[in-house]
Amino acid sequence: MYQELQKGWIEVITGPMFAGKSEELIRRLKTLSYAKMNIVAFKPAIDDRYNKSDIASHNGSTFKSYAVNNVKELEKHINGKTDVVAIDEVQFFPNEIIDVIERLADEGKRVIVAGLDTDFRGEPFGPMSALLARAEFVTKLTAACTVCGYAATRTQRLINGSPAKYTDPIILVGAKESYEARCRRHHQVEKED
Repeated sequence: MYQELQKGWIEVITGPMFAGKSEELIRRLKTLSYAKMNIVAFKPAIDDRYNKSDIASHNGSTFKSYAVNNVKELEKHINGKTDVVAIDEVQFFPNEIIDVIERLADEGKRVIVAGLDTDFRGEPFGPMSALLARAEFVTKLTAACTVCGYAATRTQRLINGSPAKYTDPIILVGAKESYEARCRRHHQVEKED
């Protein structure tokens, strides 16, 4: 059965690192730009791995965005003409982003967010669990486990080639030098003795 939605909803694109979350977000935004939608895109300023301001995927695709330091800064760029709000790496924002996203969807905006569902420990990451519960649409992507090649659903942090300790800081912006995609069986977190 086909369902028509009222204007305004939340879409979440999630999964581990190297699953193509940013690439999927960029793909959706480029498709919407052909429809002449007024799109405003954001990413956290701390994520400067591939591009200081634009949303960027590991394979080099980009989409024009604002790099913001906080939720208030993000809100300044949205107005009544905005049709679509996109946020990459949403897990890095504080929980106050949840209420902002809910309000934007209630105002009739299509809100598309992408981010890690779990941190390197395998635990819910920042506002993601609440956003997953509130979203009308969820796309959960997988990567390939670097150990066995099967579906990876976890992000493995490595420090000098060894699994990170549970007590290591949650946020460490990095890419292939610090992280791998892993399946449940091969995901490891070193517990402190």
